[in-house]
Amino acid sequence: MILVSACLLGHRVKYNGGDNLDSLLLKYSDKGRFFPICPEVLARLPVPRYPMELDHSTGKKVLAGKGIAKDTNGMDTTSYLVEGAKRALEMAEANHARIAILKESSPSCGVHTIYDGSFLGRKVRGEGVTAALFLENGIRVYSEKDLTAELIESLIAEDIKYDT
Repeated sequence: MILVSACLLGHRVKYNGGDNLDSLLLKYSDKGRFFPICPEVLARLPVPRYPMELDHSTGKKVLAGKGIAKDTNGMDTTSYLVEGAKRALEMAEANHARIAILKESSPSCGVHTIYDGSFLGRKVRGEGVTAALFLENGIRVYSEKDLTAELIESLIAEDIKYDT
Protein backbone atom coordinates (compact mmCIF):
# COMPACT_ATOMS: atom_id res chain seq x y z
CA MET A 1 0.00 0.00 0.00
CA ILE A 2 0.96 3.60 -0.58
CA LEU A 3 -0.01 5.87 2.28
CA VAL A 4 -1.59 9.12 1.12
CA SER A 5 -2.62 12.14 3.16
CA ALA A 6 -6.39 11.72 3.38
CA CYS A 7 -7.01 15.39 2.55
CA LEU A 8 -5.32 14.87 -0.83
CA LEU A 9 -7.89 12.18 -1.63
CA GLY A 10 -10.81 14.50 -0.82
CA HIS A 11 -11.41 13.53 2.81
CA ARG A 12 -12.58 16.56 4.74
CA VAL A 13 -9.98 16.33 7.51
CA LYS A 14 -8.11 19.60 6.96
CA TYR A 15 -7.90 21.89 10.00
CA ASN A 16 -10.76 24.05 8.65
CA GLY A 17 -12.98 21.09 7.75
CA GLY A 18 -12.04 21.19 4.08
CA ASP A 19 -9.83 19.05 1.90
CA ASN A 20 -6.85 19.46 -0.41
CA LEU A 21 -8.15 17.23 -3.19
CA ASP A 22 -5.45 16.53 -5.75
CA SER A 23 -6.93 15.71 -9.15
CA LEU A 24 -3.90 13.69 -10.26
CA LEU A 25 -4.06 11.44 -7.19
CA LEU A 26 -7.82 11.12 -7.58
CA LYS A 27 -7.27 9.87 -11.13
CA TYR A 28 -5.22 6.94 -9.77
CA SER A 29 -7.21 6.26 -6.60
CA ASP A 30 -9.32 3.55 -8.25
CA LYS A 31 -6.21 1.34 -8.61
CA GLY A 32 -6.70 0.21 -5.00
CA ARG A 33 -3.12 1.00 -3.95
CA PHE A 34 -3.75 4.10 -1.79
CA PHE A 35 -4.38 3.99 1.95
CA PRO A 36 -5.62 7.35 3.27
CA ILE A 37 -4.23 8.60 6.57
CA CYS A 38 -4.48 11.81 8.57
CA PRO A 39 -2.04 11.82 11.47
CA GLU A 40 -3.85 14.70 13.15
CA VAL A 41 -7.14 12.83 13.11
CA LEU A 42 -5.33 9.68 14.24
CA ALA A 43 -4.23 11.74 17.27
CA ARG A 44 -7.91 12.40 17.95
CA LEU A 45 -7.78 16.08 17.10
CA PRO A 46 -11.17 17.43 16.04
CA VAL A 47 -12.23 18.63 12.62
CA PRO A 48 -12.31 21.57 12.40
CA ARG A 49 -9.42 22.52 14.70
CA TYR A 50 -7.18 25.51 15.22
CA PRO A 51 -4.30 25.74 12.73
CA MET A 52 -0.97 24.45 14.05
CA GLU A 53 2.60 25.22 13.10
CA LEU A 54 5.97 23.96 14.25
CA ASP A 55 7.36 26.77 16.39
CA HIS A 56 10.60 27.66 14.58
CA SER A 57 11.42 23.98 14.44
CA THR A 58 11.21 20.90 12.21
CA GLY A 59 9.62 17.48 12.56
CA LYS A 60 13.02 15.95 13.16
CA LYS A 61 13.68 18.33 16.06
CA VAL A 62 10.23 17.69 17.50
CA LEU A 63 10.85 13.94 17.47
CA ALA A 64 14.19 14.52 19.23
CA GLY A 65 12.42 16.51 21.96
CA LYS A 66 14.05 19.76 20.82
CA GLY A 67 11.09 21.46 19.15
CA ILE A 68 7.44 22.19 19.76
CA ALA A 69 4.23 22.84 17.88
CA LYS A 70 1.56 25.36 18.81
CA ASP A 71 -1.87 26.29 17.55
CA THR A 72 -3.10 29.82 16.90
CA ASN A 73 -4.26 30.06 20.53
CA GLY A 74 -0.74 29.33 21.76
CA MET A 75 -1.62 25.85 23.00
CA ASP A 76 1.26 23.37 22.86
CA THR A 77 0.13 20.68 20.39
CA THR A 78 3.43 18.82 20.19
CA SER A 79 2.15 15.65 21.86
CA TYR A 80 -0.71 15.40 19.37
CA LEU A 81 1.60 15.61 16.37
CA VAL A 82 3.96 13.02 17.85
CA GLU A 83 1.09 10.68 18.73
CA GLY A 84 -0.40 11.05 15.25
CA ALA A 85 2.96 10.33 13.65
CA LYS A 86 3.43 7.20 15.75
CA ARG A 87 -0.05 5.96 14.88
CA ALA A 88 0.55 6.66 11.19
CA LEU A 89 3.79 4.67 11.41
CA GLU A 90 1.90 1.77 13.00
CA MET A 91 -0.52 1.85 10.05
CA ALA A 92 2.38 1.94 7.62
CA GLU A 93 3.99 -1.06 9.27
CA ALA A 94 0.70 -2.99 9.45
CA ASN A 95 0.16 -2.42 5.72
CA HIS A 96 3.81 -3.00 4.72
CA ALA A 97 3.90 0.50 3.24
CA ARG A 98 7.25 1.67 1.92
CA ILE A 99 6.00 4.83 0.21
CA ALA A 100 3.93 7.80 1.38
CA ILE A 101 2.52 10.78 -0.50
CA LEU A 102 1.97 13.59 1.97
CA LYS A 103 0.53 17.11 2.04
CA GLU A 104 3.25 19.70 1.60
CA SER A 105 3.68 22.35 4.31
CA SER A 106 1.56 20.55 6.92
CA PRO A 107 3.06 20.41 10.43
CA SER A 108 2.50 16.65 10.25
CA CYS A 109 2.98 15.83 6.59
CA GLY A 110 5.20 18.51 5.07
CA VAL A 111 7.94 16.89 3.00
CA HIS A 112 10.06 19.81 1.79
CA THR A 113 8.53 22.84 3.53
CA ILE A 114 6.60 23.70 6.67
CA TYR A 115 5.23 26.94 8.06
CA ASP A 116 7.71 28.77 10.29
CA GLY A 117 5.58 29.08 13.44
CA SER A 118 4.71 32.76 13.03
CA PHE A 119 1.23 32.11 11.56
CA LEU A 120 2.05 34.72 8.91
CA GLY A 121 2.07 32.28 5.99
CA ARG A 122 5.87 32.08 5.83
CA LYS A 123 7.34 28.75 4.80
CA VAL A 124 10.77 27.35 5.56
CA ARG A 125 12.68 24.25 4.47
CA GLY A 126 11.91 21.32 6.71
CA GLU A 127 9.64 18.35 7.24
CA GLY A 128 6.56 17.72 9.34
CA VAL A 129 6.57 15.32 12.28
CA THR A 130 5.02 12.35 10.44
CA ALA A 131 7.22 12.86 7.39
CA ALA A 132 10.30 12.90 9.65
CA LEU A 133 9.23 9.73 11.46
CA PHE A 134 8.54 7.96 8.16
CA LEU A 135 11.97 8.94 6.84
CA GLU A 136 13.64 7.72 10.05
CA ASN A 137 11.94 4.36 9.48
CA GLY A 138 12.85 3.92 5.83
CA ILE A 139 9.57 5.00 4.28
CA ARG A 140 10.10 7.16 1.19
CA VAL A 141 8.03 10.31 1.24
CA TYR A 142 6.79 12.44 -1.62
CA SER A 143 4.77 15.63 -1.63
CA GLU A 144 1.84 16.19 -3.95
CA LYS A 145 4.10 18.88 -5.48
CA ASP A 146 6.56 16.14 -6.57
CA LEU A 147 3.96 14.16 -8.48
CA THR A 148 3.65 13.52 -12.17
CA ALA A 149 1.55 10.85 -13.84
CA GLU A 150 4.75 8.96 -14.63
CA LEU A 151 5.93 9.03 -11.02
CA ILE A 152 2.57 7.83 -9.67
CA GLU A 153 2.47 5.00 -12.21
CA SER A 154 6.03 4.03 -11.24
CA LEU A 155 5.19 4.07 -7.51
CA ILE A 156 2.07 1.96 -8.07
CA ALA A 157 4.03 -0.53 -10.19
CA GLU A 158 6.70 -0.73 -7.48
CA ASP A 159 4.04 -1.25 -4.83
CA ILE A 160 2.40 -4.07 -6.83
CA LYS A 161 5.79 -5.71 -7.39
CA TYR A 162 6.57 -5.49 -3.65
CA ASP A 163 3.28 -7.28 -2.84
CA THR A 164 4.05 -10.27 -5.07
